[in-house]
Amino acid sequence: MDPDVDRFGSRRSTVYGQRGVVATSQPLASEAGIEVLRDGGNAFDAAVATAAALNVVEPTSTGLGGDVFALYRTADGEVGAMRACGGAPADATIENVRASLAADDDVDEDDPSAVEMPTTGAQTVTVPGTARGWEATAERFGEFGLDRLLRPAIRYATEGYPVSEVIADAWTQGEGLFESDHAREAYLFDGESPAVGQRVTLPRLGESMELIAEEGADAVYEGEIAEAIAAEVQAAGGFMTAEDLSDFEVEWPEPVSTTYNGAEVYELPPNNQGLVALEALNVAAEVGAGEYDYDSPERVHYFAEALKVAFHDGHRYITDPAYEEVPPLASAAWAKRRAAEVGETANRGVSFGVPDANAEDADTVLLTVADDEGNVVSYINSRFAGFGSGLVAGETGIALQNRGSSFSLDPKHPNRLEPGKRPFHTLIPGLVRFDEDDWAAFGVMGGYMQPQGHVQVISNLVDYEMPLQRALDEPRWRYRESGELALEPQADGAIAAKLARKGHDVLTLPPTMFGGAQIARSRDGVLSAATEPRKDGNAQGY
Repeated sequence: MDPDVDRFGSRRSTVYGQRGVVATSQPLASEAGIEVLRDGGNAFDAAVATAAALNVVEPTSTGLGGDVFALYRTADGEVGAMRACGGAPADATIENVRASLAADDDVDEDDPSAVEMPTTGAQTVTVPGTARGWEATAERFGEFGLDRLLRPAIRYATEGYPVSEVIADAWTQGEGLFESDHAREAYLFDGESPAVGQRVTLPRLGESMELIAEEGADAVYEGEIAEAIAAEVQAAGGFMTAEDLSDFEVEWPEPVSTTYNGAEVYELPPNNQGLVALEALNVAAEVGAGEYDYDSPERVHYFAEALKVAFHDGHRYITDPAYEEVPPLASAAWAKRRAAEVGETANRGVSFGVPDANAEDADTVLLTVADDEGNVVSYINSRFAGFGSGLVAGETGIALQNRGSSFSLDPKHPNRLEPGKRPFHTLIPGLVRFDEDDWAAFGVMGGYMQPQGHVQVISNLVDYEMPLQRALDEPRWRYRESGELALEPQADGAIAAKLARKGHDVLTLPPTMFGGAQIARSRDGVLSAATEPRKDGNAQGY
């Protein structure tokens, strides 16, 4: 491949910094993180400040009504994970949800084929983890509290900011999704989504953030905000109560990992889909996918086939481990057996096994931070699909997630709905150790694109030794629920034809369908970062 070929219009370079680097999908949010670093905060502080700012400047993809996760390596060498992900309400049984949906749609609730889990609405709202996740991150690892870390977000919400291009396009979804006055008044302007460059304020969200800054995360899980969330969901036919919210706690699970071509890659364990990425890397290693020339159809073919079997397994077995055991999908022995399914032509006998088709192209924000102390953080925050359920809690400005749409109403399904159970979760921050003092926080946003993006970015960095920015710029591919293999328009047309001859059903999709990656690296004390050319954001250092 000619390294001078510019496949995209950005011509960006990898960013370097002395004291800290931040990479994310909106420049004002990156600036919030840098501001905190300049004031003496560390990477964890910057992660929370950046995430909070994204709630305001990219409200189309994240919010206080969603969940947040982290993978990190601390300055003293600790590798860990944070999971702030709520479960289904205590009264959200299959029977109750079926009855609620049947009443709305006037169908037979006893007919399993007639009532399915919806993609939006009150029944899809699970307990949001974001506020407690931010607070737990700051309390355990940060230098500052939420009163300091939320200042940039509050300033953007109350004083206003101009809407950027990709986000303006995504905001139009709200015009059709929002049915209640609470939602339309909070996020539409004279009934319409904002235009590119339009200066907007989100005063209701700003007031909620000010309350959180003053009172801590309890402001969301107890008191007026909790009551507003429960009331909004119940009024729309759902089952959330204030008790469901007050019972929520943050978890610190052990990451799962595998070694790929000398690099140790860390992911979140179930209920997240991190095992899909790890299994795919292991299968790809078994079949030698990364040994082919970068511009060869064989490279894409074997990586895509590895993802097929990983999705097949992940979507059949990954669930909340408190409710059902998950097999060792990331083990070498498992990969060796599953690699036997990969051949020289496309395997059309592998089904995707999707727990929720809504996650094919879900919306998320991911940010990465590294500081000069040696902290490296991958932080991911989402409501699932865009503005989530379509509900906004009273006058709070908090849009509620639709993560519960990943549940199944089939009592035999591993991801069947059960009270308190956490749904199959697409969000997966990433962490990779290249060497003893060479760590990177990374991730790729976008529903089921996430593990596929993880595999491609890791391979670009490890197999093909690309610089950070180029590893994100290169054209991507994705295996789709429908069985098609999608390529970006920038991909070599000859590769598409050759993949078709291998039995793949090839199609072209726009760049916005291939996720949004960020990466921040600390290598022997040198900090660097890169950002996704398919988003509005930037990488920034100081």
